[in-house]
Amino acid sequence: MTDLFTAPPRSQADPAFPEPRSSRRAQRRRRRNRHGRSFVVLLVALVLVGGSGYAVWMNLDSLTGLTNPLESKDFDGPGGDPVDVEIPEGATGTAMGESLYEAGVVASVSAFATAFEANPDSVLIRPGTHTLLEEMPARDAVALLVKNDTVDLQLTLPEGYTVDQIVDRAVQVTGLPAKDFAAALKKPAKIGVPKQADGEVEGWLYPDTYMVKPDDTAVGLLSRMVDRTKAMLGKKEVPAEDWQAVLVKASLVEREGLHAEDKPKIARAIENRLDDDTFLEIDAAVAYGAGKPGTELTRDDLNDAKNPYNTYEHTGLPPGPIANPGEVAIDAVLNPTPGDWKFWVTVNLDTGETKFAEDFEEHQRNVQELRAWQEAHG
Repeated sequence: MTDLFTAPPRSQADPAFPEPRSSRRAQRRRRRNRHGRSFVVLLVALVLVGGSGYAVWMNLDSLTGLTNPLESKDFDGPGGDPVDVEIPEGATGTAMGESLYEAGVVASVSAFATAFEANPDSVLIRPGTHTLLEEMPARDAVALLVKNDTVDLQLTLPEGYTVDQIVDRAVQVTGLPAKDFAAALKKPAKIGVPKQADGEVEGWLYPDTYMVKPDDTAVGLLSRMVDRTKAMLGKKEVPAEDWQAVLVKASLVEREGLHAEDKPKIARAIENRLDDDTFLEIDAAVAYGAGKPGTELTRDDLNDAKNPYNTYEHTGLPPGPIANPGEVAIDAVLNPTPGDWKFWVTVNLDTGETKFAEDFEEHQRNVQELRAWQEAHG
């Protein structure tokens, strides 16, 4: 926006019309930054002069008019203009205090750190952009942060969600248009999906809680999810050329295993079947390819060889992941439990109890246990 008239120089401005608050706030921050730089230079000088610097340090305010952020000064309150402050993930009380001091919220880092330690609920402070007030008492600043009133939205994606489910939730939480996500998914390379995925995004959107800022876009959010997947695989030291295969296996484990302790056993059973070049016979994969829930599979679905994800008709792994796996499933694939299992079946659909078998006869007994449970529960 352009002013219609040019304002007179500051020295000539009419005192009856003071500067707006935003201008005064910006000036205060500029002064604080200059003072911060001067403070560092002065601190170095004090170190150089040795013991004589102690007396100067103790009288720092009277000599220079600068604020010493290490001294436990505090504002009386109640606070002034609102100001947004970013609290990064994993920030300590001191780190938070530094951010708040720079923003003009607290009078000193030390005062905030003391108030942070004194409040047992300070562990509830979550990352994100918080709205506070300028020149608040440190105790009040901690209390306001504890309320978790962040400007950011939280987008939480459970393990095992498909891309479609992730997009549905992202649209609902963020309000971003579904067409923006659809357009981004059509260009996987733009959001960081590697070539080995063969143009498919499934499996590459890491399940986690993401802080959504007002200026976030569909491309930006999806890129962060892909980056998290890459970071996780890199942390596990998975060779880059094996990333896609690990995600395919982990997605099968994710959808088949309800309990964490079962997942490494399922991963082992899958490996044993792959070693024998036998059919995986995983209903979740068939259902994914058929585009329907596993509970709605029919005999025709299991016999449909046109479905590339039909692990009853095609040996080996399906052509891609069937969901987006989390860390537990990835760990299960990388460290499967030793054993000779080749079969598994959930025998109690309420508790998720799963039994494993090494041969078909034992597996059939487990299947009969499931059938009995189904009859008993309608």
